Amino acid sequence: MHELSGLIMGMDPKLAAIIIVAVCYFIIFTEKVNRAVIALLGAALMIVSGILTQKLALAGIDFNTLALLVGMMIIVAIAERSGIFQFVAVWGAKKVHANPRGLLVVLAAVTAFFSAFLDNVTTVLLIAPVTFQITRKLKVNPYPYLIAEIFASNLGGTATLIGDPPNILIGSSLNLSFMDFLVTLTPVVVVTMLILMLIFDLTWGRRLSTTDKNKSLVMKMNEFDCITDRVLLFKSLFVLLLVIVCFIMAHPLGIDNGTIALTGASLLLLLYSAHYKGNEREDKVQEIFNSVDWTTIFFFVGLFVMVYGLEVTGVLEILGRYFVDLTNGSMEKMMFLILWSSAIFSSVIDNIPFVATMIPMLKSIEESMGGREAMMPVWWALSLGACFGGNGTLIGASANVVVAGMAAREGHPISFLKFLLWSVPVMLMSVLVATAFLYFEFVF
Repeated sequence: MHELSGLIMGMDPKLAAIIIVAVCYFIIFTEKVNRAVIALLGAALMIVSGILTQKLALAGIDFNTLALLVGMMIIVAIAERSGIFQFVAVWGAKKVHANPRGLLVVLAAVTAFFSAFLDNVTTVLLIAPVTFQITRKLKVNPYPYLIAEIFASNLGGTATLIGDPPNILIGSSLNLSFMDFLVTLTPVVVVTMLILMLIFDLTWGRRLSTTDKNKSLVMKMNEFDCITDRVLLFKSLFVLLLVIVCFIMAHPLGIDNGTIALTGASLLLLLYSAHYKGNEREDKVQEIFNSVDWTTIFFFVGLFVMVYGLEVTGVLEILGRYFVDLTNGSMEKMMFLILWSSAIFSSVIDNIPFVATMIPMLKSIEESMGGREAMMPVWWALSLGACFGGNGTLIGASANVVVAGMAAREGHPISFLKFLLWSVPVMLMSVLVATAFLYFEFVF
């Protein structure tokens, strides 16, 4: 444990750290105050109270995670200006001949695929408007499509290192590669998606119908009209593919994922702005920087510092020992405990602070559980539980809230209780699939 400086009123460091984090987390979960503001205030209190020095606080910030987030946000912000994501959605709708039943599968699949490489909120912000546009032409209820897209965004984001913030946190902390996530988690995501699509098809798909006249309206849509800048499209695809290849080759190349993302972002920024002149070029670059979700970035900064305060005071080590005692040191029990507790907690609270807190706690027990390699099943359980848990309630993930807001504005509100009728069974089904996967992969 690091040496701690004196505390205000001589309060025990552990107690002070717990109070600061508990109060800040509670305020964050109530969503009454901007979460980045509260996280930064909590981080400041960790320093002002003497729990951390400024130097220690900076040491607790995972700059690789921040670089990865900023880099991918910039790449996505530029790529979306080409219209590629809307193009794929319309193209997919026409491939199933505007059949409402086939459209349900296509839009969910497109959402899951994009969520594996973009953040979930960006994905639904791009796909939902196209969904409204197509369902209006078909004169069908957009509700099942929106619900399927919510679930697909959270499931698809589980498949890769960059698909969901919990995976970014875990991957950066453990120095896991893009391929580690792709090889280990993608199979369980694919199986879960197939089961989900079967359920939706049996429940909704067979009841969805429209007229040939309405179908013809969709078939007349020109997907190429969605492409607003073909040159930018090719530039974006080139850089995206280059970044993904580098992610795959990160370990052999000895380069961190954050460096790859920022390098790709810098290259795409250069390609995007190069043909503009003078002030217009500066305005275009500023426009892209403004599109970065700085609230999320600073939320992570504050969160890292608060959690590091718990770590250096030994709170997380104590909690880790409690988990070891609770499972009698059994790796199998620990794996399933983390999976189900992560899913349940992540369905009602933001999974980012939950995972940020769990990472150093689990790291503290690795040695007693046989080391990093032996603990990998537990780490995969944390990822699956936290990401799948986002489907548990309407507030379980940011994408859920965003889609609900867009649906309400379009006159198709998604109520909290009505969503629960779908979300709880889907969450339980997906976690059961994850349980079976972990059992056969690491226990059987």
